[in-house]
Amino acid sequence: MKPLAPLILSLLFLTSQTVLSFKREEFRNCHQTPFCKRARSRSPGACTLTPHSISISNGDLTAKLLSKTDEQIRPLILSLSVYQDGILRLKIDEDYNHPDPPVPKRRFQVPDVVLPEFESNKLWLQRLSTETVDGESSPSTVVYLSDGYDAVLRHDPFEIYIRDKKSGNQKLISLNSHQLFDFEQLRVKQEKQDSDNNEDSGSDDNWEERFRSHTDTRPYGPQSISFDVSFYNAEFVSGIPEHATSLALKPTRGPGVEKDSEPYRLFNLDVFEYLNESPFGLYGSIPLMISHGKEGRSAGFFWLNAAEMQIDVLGDGWDAESGIELVKQKSIDTFWMSEAGIVDAFFFVGPEPKDVVKQYTSVTGRPSMPQLFSIAYHQCRWNYRDEEDVENVDAKFDEHDIPYDVLWLDIEHTDGKRYFTWDPVLFPNPEEMQKKLAAKGRHMVTIVDPHIKRDDSFRLHKEATEKGYYVKDASGKDFDGWCWPGSSSYLDMVNPEIRSWWGDKFSYENYVGSTPSLYIWNDMNEPSVFNGPEVSMPRDALHHEGIEHRELHNAYGYYFHMATSNGLLKRGGGNDRPFVLSRAFFPGSQRYGSVWTGDNTADWDHLRVSVPMILTLGLSGISFSGADVGGFFGNPEPELLVRWYQLGAFYPFFRAHAHQDTKRREPWLFGEKNTRLIREAIRVRYMLLPYFYTLFREANTTGLPVMRPLWMEFPSDEITFSNDEAFMVGSSLLVQGIYTERAKYTSVYLPGKELWYDIRTGAAYKGGKTHKLEAKEESVPAFQRAGTIIPRKDRLRRSSTQMVNDPYTLVIALNSSQAAEGELYIDDGKSYEFLQGAYIHRRFVFANGKLTSINLAPSSSSKSQFSSKSILERIILLGYSPGPKNALIEPANQEVEVELGPLMLEGGRGSSVVTIRKPAVQVSDDWTIKIL
Repeated sequence: MKPLAPLILSLLFLTSQTVLSFKREEFRNCHQTPFCKRARSRSPGACTLTPHSISISNGDLTAKLLSKTDEQIRPLILSLSVYQDGILRLKIDEDYNHPDPPVPKRRFQVPDVVLPEFESNKLWLQRLSTETVDGESSPSTVVYLSDGYDAVLRHDPFEIYIRDKKSGNQKLISLNSHQLFDFEQLRVKQEKQDSDNNEDSGSDDNWEERFRSHTDTRPYGPQSISFDVSFYNAEFVSGIPEHATSLALKPTRGPGVEKDSEPYRLFNLDVFEYLNESPFGLYGSIPLMISHGKEGRSAGFFWLNAAEMQIDVLGDGWDAESGIELVKQKSIDTFWMSEAGIVDAFFFVGPEPKDVVKQYTSVTGRPSMPQLFSIAYHQCRWNYRDEEDVENVDAKFDEHDIPYDVLWLDIEHTDGKRYFTWDPVLFPNPEEMQKKLAAKGRHMVTIVDPHIKRDDSFRLHKEATEKGYYVKDASGKDFDGWCWPGSSSYLDMVNPEIRSWWGDKFSYENYVGSTPSLYIWNDMNEPSVFNGPEVSMPRDALHHEGIEHRELHNAYGYYFHMATSNGLLKRGGGNDRPFVLSRAFFPGSQRYGSVWTGDNTADWDHLRVSVPMILTLGLSGISFSGADVGGFFGNPEPELLVRWYQLGAFYPFFRAHAHQDTKRREPWLFGEKNTRLIREAIRVRYMLLPYFYTLFREANTTGLPVMRPLWMEFPSDEITFSNDEAFMVGSSLLVQGIYTERAKYTSVYLPGKELWYDIRTGAAYKGGKTHKLEAKEESVPAFQRAGTIIPRKDRLRRSSTQMVNDPYTLVIALNSSQAAEGELYIDDGKSYEFLQGAYIHRRFVFANGKLTSINLAPSSSSKSQFSSKSILERIILLGYSPGPKNALIEPANQEVEVELGPLMLEGGRGSSVVTIRKPAVQVSDDWTIKIL
């Protein structure tokens, strides 16, 4: 028997290696994906559909789409709905009333993503008008969309577009301008096919598909949908995360593009050490694309569909040989392909980038308001070994005077990879461990993944089996796949009953050893299946009500994230804001917590690409995102690690994480100098927590991202269009990463006409030009925009929780008019009392030598009130000439000194700045401070 042991171990090692590095051959390309291959082979002009029986029904424009040929199985039903703020919704689906042949089943329409209240924004159409547009021989039906915009349904050839009446009826966005629309209709395989009617209908390729050793059945035949979408007067398009690519999406087809270039893929997958600059799909999928043009105009297109999607960005001249003559208005053409589902598409008119994001999040939801602790620094590793290791790491942060808020435990903390359990040897006293952290204001996060260990002695598995709560395989048996615990099954989270049952598992009674300071991490929820096709679930697996996995794949992790978040909400009696980090995501994920960019690598390219990845997530509604600081795989050199901390301190989600095979890399393990540099980077984050928290509230109310592309704040500045190395934090801070080893200098473009102030030194730099700056080891370049006011807290503690009552500093960066303004939002940092008005929201305005604090919170008759003990400790004036010696505080009628003082109490360098010391006014009050 001895010779077998090394063989078994080697096989296990090889199996484990499949989950430790990217192997291109394990994942399909377009040519190996039948629907993508078919769609890409279509030529412009192939669509033969035209709308008939156009009318108004239930406030919508409705029509039947009929083919000019006899190849159509049954009619398609089209509807156009108009909503407030210039949102147009297009639906195209099968005609379920068609008797012969009937539709064998309903196509999947994604539930629980569009907000229920969005329907209340519907504008009920009262009339339709018919006109002949641009001298066409065929008429078009026109409906009012919003001031300045119409939606147009062109009859022959079939096309839908939005026209901008303010620009001479130019097109803004269109669908099917190139006649590439195709809709494969559901059917049932017959024993005998009439080869004359459909010569390949009996082909096995229509009823099953193979990849490597896997075969998926297709009981309803091919069911893909594809169409072209054009964005007019656009310079670039962005969006459709998740890919490790530039912010402005590069063409995937057309002149100058390699013939074997792949489309941008949207298919949630567990990808290890993913490739940089690749259109390959990663952990999440949001089919939202935003265009932007020279005039500062943006528009958006969103396809609500949970099946695999492939999207081509078509380069100029891609259709040169099509023979179709189009009125040439400059456009970026794109081609959207999906394996299944329906057309449920939304058009957003903008007109500015912020408007598009607001419109999109009015459909899918604003980001949830996070707890204050969760936007501070998180320390994670796969895995902290045991309770002693946790205690030592926690103590070392205090010893080295480095603040942190959350310590994370990966899968090894469980009892044999059974979630909701603790290893009885390594973590025998989990409650005591958490309480020790909580005594310092700190929290813990544990991992809970969707694969459930198939172990009859495991109560969770036994209950799920008895209730029939698992996803089924194509034969109707509980699906059995391989993941971290070995043989595993996966809960069918699309079923609301199962989500509710899952939520109950987070109660203190069910999750034994958990405490109120414990929160959750959902990993592997793409879902990851080690022995499945493309490391995921077979497409013919069956869900609730017979839905095929191919129809909902990209939403599986979303429903798991939702169920976990609602479980924590239930645990806290509905008044404790959940914190749940998810790797997989989908439209609407922003309502349930944060995400991160997955298993990145410790190299400079992955540091660089983290910025456009996070920016793209923010444009897609997910503000609370970040990348693993230091890189998950590999061992970063100290310089790379330091630079990553310096950049990561400005990510919305700030967490260091590492693979179990890497060397330990806590901040104090790289020598005294590097410990100091990392400490200073983390402290910058804690200093700026009031500003970040205010931005998270803005995201919660408007949808605007915390971390933004430069062109979102400077939409008409063309130099910003291709810049995704720098970014804005809110509207007031600009950050430029350093992405090369041993850099001596770095170039920073500062947009606009006003000055920018170095946040560490106060040095002023002109806007509208590129500056060559020394690459200092202490920090990455970061600048405050003239005309803004940023709130800070300069007294640094062990954790954010211990800073609650600390005083504030206001940094006022004056513009050329010697004016500035900013905001501060404060609440209890943890509950939902703010929804009842229990918060402080102030606007600070500096003009004519006077700083005024204005209340923005509505007067509340509610019993919920929030008060703060915090005072204003310092006011710093950047761009104000020294001279005055006093300032008058009203209504207290009190004079305070104006003097020169340091910009930063710790770690700052450079000349002193004008400072009003100890004005001691309450941040919650109305007051003015006049410089005398």
